[in-house]
Amino acid sequence: MSANSADPARRKAVDIVLVKAGRTKIRYPADLLHDDGTHVVVRAAWAGAGVRDFGFVRFEPGDVFTEHYWRDRWYAVKEVRDAEGTLKGWYCDITRPAEVTLADGTPREVVCEDLDLDLWRSADGGTVLRLDEDEFAASGLETTDPRAASAARSALDALELRAHEGDFEALLT
Repeated sequence: MSANSADPARRKAVDIVLVKAGRTKIRYPADLLHDDGTHVVVRAAWAGAGVRDFGFVRFEPGDVFTEHYWRDRWYAVKEVRDAEGTLKGWYCDITRPAEVTLADGTPREVVCEDLDLDLWRSADGGTVLRLDEDEFAASGLETTDPRAASAARSALDALELRAHEGDFEALLT
């Protein structure tokens, strides 16, 4: 099933819930664009308060995120565009596979548990950054859930490899 966000009459709302260390980090509404039973795609405005400057990219009011979640992958990929539609790049969260709550067969809530590791790929592919490895180490996940820690590291390695090889966008189809 899929929904076309360009047609307001067909838009379907879904809540995105990012969890970290057992607590809700952020919850925000999004428009459902697609769900094939494994891959869920939504579009949402920047949900943060004000501007978040990472040094390599700024997320700010007006930015639009097209977010990809999978029920069987250990990451989520967020395409980031500015208010005029110019691509900034892709922010990838290493997460447990998404849990999707359905209502009448349609996603109503997507819950992702953030495992601290992240990857940034700039729009031109020239910058690929592994992020927050110190936070991941400090989280204790390697001790409390070694299988999840291994899956998280493998997911980050695989994303980084694809980001450098140039077929990164193929992940999103």
